[in-house]
Amino acid sequence: MSEILVFAAISLLLVVSPGPNSVLILKTLTAKGLRPALENILGLVSATFAHGAISILGLSAIIVQSAEIYTLIKYLGAAYLVYLGMKTIVSTFAQSSSQASQMGGSDSNAGSRASHRNFAEGFLTQILNPKVSMFYLAALPQFIQLGSSSHYEAFILVSVHASIIFLWFLGMSSVLSRWKQISVGGRARHWVLRLSGSMLICFGGLVARQNT
Repeated sequence: MSEILVFAAISLLLVVSPGPNSVLILKTLTAKGLRPALENILGLVSATFAHGAISILGLSAIIVQSAEIYTLIKYLGAAYLVYLGMKTIVSTFAQSSSQASQMGGSDSNAGSRASHRNFAEGFLTQILNPKVSMFYLAALPQFIQLGSSSHYEAFILVSVHASIIFLWFLGMSSVLSRWKQISVGGRARHWVLRLSGSMLICFGGLVARQNT
């Protein structure tokens, strides 16, 4: 139990540190609302379990030790963050015409596609971050005992990390959603989105510059 608590504390520090995930949630919450932000969060959690499965299967060691694969994933992640940032900034200038075109009615198929896009944004932002696999590769062996139950113990730790991600960003989204309803008007909303987009681009640049 003590090992799980220590791992949870380390995971919490990583989750609450400012990064692309936080900016993604802020961007989505400001632009679309609470439900799309929750779809982002589900994408983050799903990608976290995918990283855990990769680590448990031993593939993360291959990725980290292969400079070519690691670099490819790193640049794909950086490019995706830059793409999200630019898309967010551009959307603030095209928003008026977009809203006007949506006044004719709602489309359930369009809503379903939007949900899938929100989920995919969260999933891709997390899955293309090789630092998650590096964290598991470094941390999991310190908290599990080799043996027949090691995979089960590793899954428990990954579940702890994923739960912290879900609870932290759920709480953050709930608080920011209330703040948005109170204080963010149309003009301020555009500037929040532009700031979020700029931060995503900056994070993309930082990811690209990181050494392997």
